[in-house]
Amino acid sequence: MKKTDLLIVGGSAGGILAASTARQAYGDIDITVVRDVEKVLVPCGIPYIFGTLHSTDKNIIPDAGILNAGINLVIDKVTEIDREAKTVKLRDGEDYQYKKLILATGSLPVIPKFIPGYDLENVFPILKDKAYLDNVLEKMDGFNDVVVIGGGFIGVEFSEQMKKVGKNVTIVEMMDTCVGTAFDKEFTDVLEESMRENGINIRTGTKVEKIVGETKVTGVMVDGGEIIPADMVIMSIGVKPNTEIGKAAGIKVNERGAFVVDQYTRTNDPNVFAVGDCSEKKCFFTGKDIPVLLASTAAMEAKIAGCNVFQLRLVRANKGTISSFATKVFGKTYAAAGLTEKSTIEEGFITMVGRFETMDRHPGTLPDVSKIKIKIIFSKCSGVILGAQVIGGDSACEIINVLSMAIQKGMTATELNTFQVATHPLVSASPIAYPINAAAMSALSSNCSHLNEDLII
Repeated sequence: MKKTDLLIVGGSAGGILAASTARQAYGDIDITVVRDVEKVLVPCGIPYIFGTLHSTDKNIIPDAGILNAGINLVIDKVTEIDREAKTVKLRDGEDYQYKKLILATGSLPVIPKFIPGYDLENVFPILKDKAYLDNVLEKMDGFNDVVVIGGGFIGVEFSEQMKKVGKNVTIVEMMDTCVGTAFDKEFTDVLEESMRENGINIRTGTKVEKIVGETKVTGVMVDGGEIIPADMVIMSIGVKPNTEIGKAAGIKVNERGAFVVDQYTRTNDPNVFAVGDCSEKKCFFTGKDIPVLLASTAAMEAKIAGCNVFQLRLVRANKGTISSFATKVFGKTYAAAGLTEKSTIEEGFITMVGRFETMDRHPGTLPDVSKIKIKIIFSKCSGVILGAQVIGGDSACEIINVLSMAIQKGMTATELNTFQVATHPLVSASPIAYPINAAAMSALSSNCSHLNEDLII
């Protein structure tokens, strides 16, 4: 039996960052990462294998970061956890004894077995497996009609990439809009119009009844009986926490199947932590469990776990998930953080909303300028920021990161209206029309638009 101070199960974003953070926090302890794949893919880069990179080899997270930090890397599968003995058993028969254990086992794609034909040939769920994706990439040249089931971020990105290589693409989404959990309709309308302009057939508010074919897929039947031709189907209807190994050891899970953790990422066993897609996520505003599975969230949790695994060093580090998103489709960046206006209404918040449009450089006649459209939602009574959405060029992602920090710090519309910024004609919007300041002022103006004429001197 081998012994290690810290054992981490899982080697993607959460596992890698938990290991490297623990190395920095605790110095010369023995750290071992166990993962069941030889190569780890960049999860968010998987759609781009098919239309931009054309190879899984160009979408690999290098091992140098953990190996150069003196972290032991074991390629094997954990088959059993014994919490009482503080040991794990690997598939090859090796046992490891740990002092502390971090579970970073990630997520698995939802396989819709309730849809007849889900298991036909050329129906592909999105697996984070290099050999599997190599096979999909090899077969793809023989396909022409592609149906993507699911209009979330991954479904939208796959649709764009398949269109980029000349496929006839239809995206089918049950909700009224694509990416509707992250954006309000005024923003999803822009995205969907852009996709249609680029030749993608969008079928929102549409349910898949079955996938048609004898042995290979030939079409997708939607409600009403229409059959959309398809020789390739991409399943992108969501993911679920990968928690079976922990559940078998008695680690508590919630109704969604995610490991229950506290603000320090501790499970019901004080020696076992859980981070990333396998652990539960609480909404920053409501405390409700939410299915937000993002690499950026996993990274935040991994840093908390890596620092706190032996001693509680980051006090009250995780107050909840902000749900910060970004994607780029047909040249435009779409980014969001926090609550949408629709979700604030559903939760019962009284809000004021600021909107603004400008150019991302000044003057707007400069080459390669992009228009920025920004929307910020505030609590009407307190002025505290609740959420934001941005469309624009590449700067939209960094703008939403600023607003994500503003959400975490509970900043108000007044503070955002007057916060100081660095600007330059070639790299930013104008200081007299900086989008965050201006959108905050728009919200304040809408809330204070009635002037008492008796006060005018």
